[in-house]
Amino acid sequence: MAKIKAVLFDMDGVLIDAKSWHYESLNRALSLFGMSISLYEHLNTYDGLPTRKKLEMLSKERNLPRSLHEFINKLKQKYTIELIYQHCKPHFRHQYALSRLKQEGYQTALCSNSIRETINVMMDRSDLNRFLDLIFSNEDIKMPKPSPEIYQKAIAALGRKPEECLIIEDNHHGLEAARLSGGHVMQVDTVDEVNWDNIQKNIRHYENLGAK
Repeated sequence: MAKIKAVLFDMDGVLIDAKSWHYESLNRALSLFGMSISLYEHLNTYDGLPTRKKLEMLSKERNLPRSLHEFINKLKQKYTIELIYQHCKPHFRHQYALSRLKQEGYQTALCSNSIRETINVMMDRSDLNRFLDLIFSNEDIKMPKPSPEIYQKAIAALGRKPEECLIIEDNHHGLEAARLSGGHVMQVDTVDEVNWDNIQKNIRHYENLGAK
């Protein structure tokens, strides 16, 4: 029976309720050029993808000039940081869950399609940095989610096998990456579902499955 020894977290929509922040900041940057994406498009197509990937898709689908990518990307990141400072704050349920994982001897890692600067500010503002062993951003990999590369890299860096890891994800791109990595997957719909009781329940579930 393979015991769960590490828990890997996505960030946006899992530890930080930031989906709307990315949507608002990207649209704010795109609006300078008379373009926007709908909330439906964001949630069903773009959610969880790196900004550069979103811009590439907009170039293919709506002829957004590629010469604007760098400017829009930098502007979007600036607006996102502004929203983080306005809205990101510690939440006890997440601090408690991660602190209990550390107390119980589990390793922890954060694996996000966001850039490292955004991750660092969010983890600092939410006061979760101190509970994480490793952090991986889209700058640490060649292929972002839905590729499993970020989870494979984190699992290897922790010195674990996929079957020893529980991965917590929310959107379809992240869920695909998690499943392809070979790890066990805990799917959540909101950040409120990321709590000690649910994590513990999923760990027991997968360990009991392995024992059969």
